[in-house]
Amino acid sequence: MMYGEWPVTEQQQHAPTPGLENLLSEERRFSPPPDLATHANATSDLYAWANADRPAFWAEQARQVLTWDKPFTQSLDWSNAPFATWFADGELNAAYNAVDRHVEAGHGDRVAIHFEGEPGDTRTLTYADLQREVSRAANALTALGVSTGDRVAVYLPMIPEAVITMLACARIGAPHSVVFGGFSAEALYSRILDAEAKVVVTADGGFRRGAAAALKPAVDEALDKGPTTVNHVLVVRRTGQDTAWTPGRDVWWHEVVDTASDQHTPVPVNAEHPLFILYTSGTTGKPKGILHTTGGYLTQAAFTHLNVFDLKPETDVYWCTADVGWITGHSYVTYGPLVNGATQVIYEGTPDTPDRGRWWSIIDKYKVSILYTAPTAIRSCMKWGEQWPDAHDLSSLRVLGSVGEPINPEAWMWYHRTIGGERAPIVDTWWQTETGAIMISPLPGGTTTKPGSAQVPLPGIAADVIDDETVSVPNGSGGYLVLTEPWPSMLRGIWGDPDRYVDTYWSRFKGIYFAGDGAKKDEDGDIWLLGRVDDVMNVSGHRLSTTEIESALVSHEWVAEAAVVGATDETTGQAVVAFVILRGDATGASLPADEVAAQLRAHVAKVIGPIAKPRQILVVPELPKTRSGKIMRRLLRDVAEHRVVGDATTLADSSVMDLIAAGLATPKA
Repeated sequence: MMYGEWPVTEQQQHAPTPGLENLLSEERRFSPPPDLATHANATSDLYAWANADRPAFWAEQARQVLTWDKPFTQSLDWSNAPFATWFADGELNAAYNAVDRHVEAGHGDRVAIHFEGEPGDTRTLTYADLQREVSRAANALTALGVSTGDRVAVYLPMIPEAVITMLACARIGAPHSVVFGGFSAEALYSRILDAEAKVVVTADGGFRRGAAAALKPAVDEALDKGPTTVNHVLVVRRTGQDTAWTPGRDVWWHEVVDTASDQHTPVPVNAEHPLFILYTSGTTGKPKGILHTTGGYLTQAAFTHLNVFDLKPETDVYWCTADVGWITGHSYVTYGPLVNGATQVIYEGTPDTPDRGRWWSIIDKYKVSILYTAPTAIRSCMKWGEQWPDAHDLSSLRVLGSVGEPINPEAWMWYHRTIGGERAPIVDTWWQTETGAIMISPLPGGTTTKPGSAQVPLPGIAADVIDDETVSVPNGSGGYLVLTEPWPSMLRGIWGDPDRYVDTYWSRFKGIYFAGDGAKKDEDGDIWLLGRVDDVMNVSGHRLSTTEIESALVSHEWVAEAAVVGATDETTGQAVVAFVILRGDATGASLPADEVAAQLRAHVAKVIGPIAKPRQILVVPELPKTRSGKIMRRLLRDVAEHRVVGDATTLADSSVMDLIAAGLATPKA
């Protein structure tokens, strides 16, 4: 039996998740509060309904959550697998569904966006305000030569104009390609080139950690690298810093958008019309543009947002902390919440500016009731201490969400206790850029949650954990997480490269979607994500998950955060190398590094087993993270194997790598 490229014995293949019994030794399972269970949007009968006929189920959701200019008569066409179409003979407009129809329904005065700038400036946009702003932007883009089908690159900070621009593109049927503002000029150039963008929308800069950070220079540098299809650069004045200018190409937002007409008729497009291209992260090689279309994507984004978060648009204040440069910001900032008529918070800056209580002060200020964030951010807040959230009133929170990577049980428990006051259920969501919307998650009101488990596929989703022979593994076993049937928000391909789409996602298992994640089923059949298959190590023939070892380390009272990588080892094939951040008030913070390492190694051996003990543990002040908060483990692998550290341009602080490399030169216990 094989798992990835590593041999696994039959006994290992069917063994229970190592350490899981210890981490959940108290049988920590949480039932939804009685009021939530009674009044939740989703009910348990959704599963049976969806399983009986998934295409029919999704067709009904499409009719319920969206307004169609031309009603569809067909749901799924899978005859050209793996290229699916959903609702293909229907027509609609994404911006109309996100904005205009709420105004027409009498909700124009409802707040759509509470914007909080990092310096403390604020803006409030109602749905009527948003309709006018999106219409102006659509008219301005049209005046700059953008037509239906043209691509627009978006390189903006987390400000309302980012959402307005995306919706303006959708309003005229111009697919947008949002590039995260932390990416380099080289990354931006490759994406502009691949999408053949006609216009770039950017800003002079944005605010981050108390200072103005420039954006426009990266656009200038990108466009200087070679010929492109870009005719204009539309620039938002955000910081007021000096900005280089190319006459005839560059135009100010306030000069062409603010002066445009606020009347615009949305363009109906086919349900399979491209809505956006979103490139997977990375700055080397040919970029991989994930293509999402309109009808199916909007259906699942809206359905999952409404039900996974149990949204009550009349009363809830929702906040997803993701940047629109990532898929989470597309589906659960721009499209899902607005299609559902939600009131949401958008925050420009970091959670520690001007102090480490900034997020909690925002929740207190706006009475946020639904919070959706990443485990990395949760662990950072754990490290900073409970005094920061304790200083604010978080009683408005009623649902918490986790996204981006597996959440370890200790972080789950801290999130539940300290932020949710032990009353707010946690929805631990699994999905990907490619899936477009949430695929696996508990449902508030209908699921008894387990710390650290994404649990079960949502209604309408066919997911499984299989072995190399494509056989579903029994409970208590691990393997590959796959999707066995098409879903509405699935990617429609890789932009301009259909063969790469087939090779990347559909070639490992015939007729089955696999994007590289490993998972296990517990004894109840609930799913536990293990992260990428390439984050599974083979140590002396034993298959070990980096996520499991990280969870074991973080379960120690001294440890605030941990990152684990596999390093080449002549004796064992691979060895475990761990990087840990200690809590500021931990006893271990005053002990010699060798003693800390020895105690933590012993703790891992107790929780998982001696085979999982790290060969090396390095206590570090920080971990290498992107500006979106994700740990870049490939850089840690470079350091652990004494290689030249790869591209670190997307890190929030590249100097972190120098500190880590210097520390690793001294062997630890």
